[in-house]
Amino acid sequence: MQVLDIQGYSYEPSEGLLRTLNRSLVTSGGWVIDRRPISSTNYEFTLEIELRFVLDLYAGVIASGVELTRANHLAFTDLCTCRLHLKGSSELRQIIGIRLEVCFLSQQGSNALLHPGYSVA
Repeated sequence: MQVLDIQGYSYEPSEGLLRTLNRSLVTSGGWVIDRRPISSTNYEFTLEIELRFVLDLYAGVIASGVELTRANHLAFTDLCTCRLHLKGSSELRQIIGIRLEVCFLSQQGSNALLHPGYSVA
């Protein structure tokens, strides 16, 4: 199974965004395998989704308020392009594993943003 690592960030409060994001992951056709905090400012979702629903997932992640880096947008775009070029229904039913990590910047002190080498995602 192919696994895609996605990192995103948000300035929104975590409570509302996590609720919206979880709803988006499920309604897009994904199966949430695990969700857990990995620090006081980072949260991780592990999910699986059929390739045919990856565009819905991508739209849901963006609509929920998660910001993605250019590399993560390209990773989702690559999957969406693969989906367009596969003809057989069995190929579109291929399961993709996704690990989505969201960093909540509103919960980090402003000093953390000023340190050299600080990375958002």
